Amino acid sequence: MTGLRGVLFDKDGTLFDFTATWSAWARAFLSDLAAGDEAQARRLGEAIGFDMTTSVFAPDSPVIAHTPGEIAEALLPHLPGTSPAALVTRMNAAAAEARMVEAVPLRPLLGLLRDRGLRIGLVTNDGEMPARAHLAAVGIEPFFDFVAGFDSGYGAKPHPGPLAAFAERFGLPHAAVAMVGDSRHDLVAARAAGMRPVAVLSGLVPEADLAPLAEAVLPDIGHLPGWLDRVNAAESVG
Repeated sequence: MTGLRGVLFDKDGTLFDFTATWSAWARAFLSDLAAGDEAQARRLGEAIGFDMTTSVFAPDSPVIAHTPGEIAEALLPHLPGTSPAALVTRMNAAAAEARMVEAVPLRPLLGLLRDRGLRIGLVTNDGEMPARAHLAAVGIEPFFDFVAGFDSGYGAKPHPGPLAAFAERFGLPHAAVAMVGDSRHDLVAARAAGMRPVAVLSGLVPEADLAPLAEAVLPDIGHLPGWLDRVNAAESVG
């Protein structure tokens, strides 16, 4: 194995606390989509695994790891007359305005990774435009060498295309890149790309579902520097 030279992050549930960020947003978005009809808002919530009464996402909600297009597919049967493209555009515009809650203080963490000479990237199944807006909103976009959304032209996770694009842009061996995320999509993509899959528990997917696919399972990305130290120390000895 080779020492780590790059780190790719998922966004929601990894950089940002999933429940704290998206529960309030989902309630407001679905209510708006339903034009204030509470029964319709509940139906829309059920379609995407979100309980409008408790503001809780189901562990298998497509919102956790799927693309806006896939989420739109689940909603469209309840929105006659709405086109897929129009709904995705509306979702992306609303998502860009979401108030992001950091899973851990991100600026010091990313600064530490940058100081170690690591390339840093983001691969999300969200759109690139809202993803960049979210990074900018908390002042961390300058730390990222690479940002890819489902619509950036590389494909979407669990396809390895966007991960491979990051490695190839900077001439990094795939085995020298860690993909850090809170969903099976992240870990499957990492394995398919020949990268090192690292799971975090700051999303909604339980450890039992992530551990079989992960090289390491961390409570959150704040534990990443310690893991990197252990990996690099072990490999320098080996």
